[in-house]
Amino acid sequence: MNTTPAAIETVIAAARELLGERLSTTAALREQHSRGEDTSTPTLPDAVAFVESTEEVSRLLALAYQHGVPVVPFGAGTSLEGHVNPVRGGLSIDLSRMNNVLEVSPEDLDCLIEPGVTRQQLNEFLRDQGMFFPVDPGSHCTIGGMCATRASGTNAVRYGTIKENVLALEVVLADGRVINTGSRARKASNGYDLTRLIIGSEGTLGIVTKIRLKLHGIPEAISSAVCQFVTLKGAVDTVIATLQSGIPVARMELVDEVQMAASIAYSKLEGYAAAPHLFLEFHGTNQGVQEQAEMVQAIAAENGGSGFAFAVDAEQRNRLWKARHDAYWAAIALQPGSRSFTTDVCVPISRLDEALLGAKQDILASGLTAPMCGHVGDGNFHCCIIVDPKDQVAMEKAWALDKKIVHRALELGGTCSGEHGIGLGKREFLEIEHGPEALAVMRSIKQTLDPKGILNPGKMFRN
Repeated sequence: MNTTPAAIETVIAAARELLGERLSTTAALREQHSRGEDTSTPTLPDAVAFVESTEEVSRLLALAYQHGVPVVPFGAGTSLEGHVNPVRGGLSIDLSRMNNVLEVSPEDLDCLIEPGVTRQQLNEFLRDQGMFFPVDPGSHCTIGGMCATRASGTNAVRYGTIKENVLALEVVLADGRVINTGSRARKASNGYDLTRLIIGSEGTLGIVTKIRLKLHGIPEAISSAVCQFVTLKGAVDTVIATLQSGIPVARMELVDEVQMAASIAYSKLEGYAAAPHLFLEFHGTNQGVQEQAEMVQAIAAENGGSGFAFAVDAEQRNRLWKARHDAYWAAIALQPGSRSFTTDVCVPISRLDEALLGAKQDILASGLTAPMCGHVGDGNFHCCIIVDPKDQVAMEKAWALDKKIVHRALELGGTCSGEHGIGLGKREFLEIEHGPEALAVMRSIKQTLDPKGILNPGKMFRN
C-alpha cells in the first residue's frame, strides 16, 4: 500500500470537516500517539482523530478506505508490542472518548459498553450493584484494547481471559460497514464465530465500537495472601501442586527476588524480604475461602514457603495488588531512563518449572537485569528486560534473550504470547509457532476483510 501525500491531505481535510477541533495535527498529540509502552521506534501519525460515536468511526474508515490511507486504533497507549505505532502514517483513531457504560442488566449479569471504558471505570460503576468484571491485566488499559489484544491478567486462572467474558461486539470494518458479531445469549451454535475472530486481531480486521460483556457476582468473601520462598523453584512447585490439587484459587501471581526488591522500593512495601513470593487471592464463601487458603499454605510449607500472611479487608488487599500491578513501573525504576523489553510466554502448567527456571538461567547468563513476574496460575509469566532503547548492543542482547525464552516455551508446547499479542515485536515468533499454512489462512482472512490493507498495517505479519 503506497499512500500519496495528496490522499492524506484529502482525508485530513474531510476528517476535520467531520470532527472539527477533534481532528488534530499538532506535534504533541501526534507524538503521544506514536507509540505504546514498548521499546519499538516511535512513528508519527499524520493526524489524530478523537471519535465519539460508531457513526464517526464508520465515516472515517469509509473515507480512509476510499483513498487508501492507513488507520490505527488507539485506546490508552499501554500496549507492549508496538500495536499502536502508526508505522505507515495515516490516521490514529483515538477511542478514549467513547467511554460510556450504555446498559447494565443485573438479572442477566451482562452489560454493554463503549471501547474506551477501562476495567477500573466499569467496576466502579458496578460496585453498588453487587457485580464486577474480573479480567484484570493490571494496567489502566481500555476494554476495547483488551479485546484487540486478547488480554487476560491476574484473575484468568478462575474467570478466564477476555475472550471468555465477551458475548458480542459491534465492529466497523475497513470500508466503513458496521457489523454485530453475536447476541446476549450465553451460547450459540450458528455461523462462524466472528466475535472470537475479532478478539485478538489487534485492529487489523476492524475497529471495535461496542462490547457486550459477561459480569460476575461479587463473592461473599475475598481473602488475599502473600508467601515468601527460599528458592524460585519452591514457589513454582507450589503453583503446580496447587493447581493439580484442584484448589480454586482466583489469583496466583509469582515474583522473583529481583522483582520483589524493585516492588519493595517502588511501592514502599514494609515487612517483606527481597525473595521469591507468591501473591494469592481466594474467592467464595467465608468457610470456603479459609479452607482454600489453609490447603495452599500447607502445600507452600512443603516447598519452603514461609510467612504466609493474610489480607482480608479491602484496603489491605488493594494495597497488596496495587504493588503487584505496579510491578512494571517498579522494574523500570531500577534503571531510570530505560524501558522494558517484555517477554510473555505461556506454557502448560506441568512444564512451568522448566520454562520459568530455564528463563531464570538465561537471564543470569545474559548479564542483563530482567525481573520476573507472572500470572503463573495459567502458566503465563513475564521477564521485564530493562534496557536503554538507544543502546544497540543492549537491545541486541535483549532480543537474543527473548528468543531463547520463547523458543524454549514453544518446545515445551507453549506460546510466544499469553496475553500481550503480536504487534510488531513478536511477528517472527508467530510464523514459527503457527507455520506457513496457518499463517496463509490468517493472511487470507486479512485480505478478505481489508483488501486495501489500511487497518493497522505492518502488524502481526512481517510483509
